[in-house]
Amino acid sequence: MSAAPAYTVVLDWLERQLRSGALRVGDKLPAERTLAEDFGISRASVREAVRILAAMGLVRSATGSGPQSGATVISDPSAALGWALRMHIATRSLPVADVVSARVLLETQSSLDAASSTCPEREEILEQAAQMLDRMDDPAVDDEQFHILDAQFHLHLASLGGNVVLETIMASLREATIGYVQETVAGTSDWPAIRARLQEQHHAIHRATEARDGALAARLLREHIMWFYGHAPDAPRHRE
Repeated sequence: MSAAPAYTVVLDWLERQLRSGALRVGDKLPAERTLAEDFGISRASVREAVRILAAMGLVRSATGSGPQSGATVISDPSAALGWALRMHIATRSLPVADVVSARVLLETQSSLDAASSTCPEREEILEQAAQMLDRMDDPAVDDEQFHILDAQFHLHLASLGGNVVLETIMASLREATIGYVQETVAGTSDWPAIRARLQEQHHAIHRATEARDGALAARLLREHIMWFYGHAPDAPRHRE
């Protein structure tokens, strides 16, 4: 059995430090030279570890000198998961249809959780979601901004359930399906009509969520997601 790469000692060390509370989000990692000396590895191995941690959304590196330089501990799991999923979707190892099905499962569950939510910011979150829909109703909003607002709208509603892990995975799945959304828009001859229909569905989902009708919101969300997916190039047609 081959030995683990040298940089893994830094990854294992950071996990232990985070678990114990010795390091927290916002703290800086020791200098590259210090880590290399502490673990008896090359500085190149330390740099490789930091690059991997950055790709995982666990550190942010800044070059130069002074208090802002070096690697700082952050926590951005959805970006890292979303990027990884996009890569595996590109290899065809993760079928888009399965990713969409996973999104349906998560969003319908989040709608049920949102119905019974006692989140103190509930009214504020619903109002923010309504403002996003108002902006999306504006024909002057370009397609790129429309898709950004679309994602934010869904994630805002999901936040009502209070499940941070579910929100993170949902954000990752939406990031992972950006490519298929863009292909769908580019491949359709009637995007304005599709966009208008999506907005009708968004408003209905918002009304059901506001009324705490989780069963209705879940059904509307499933229909909404699968309806749009049905317009994707080469999408298999699922029987309801």
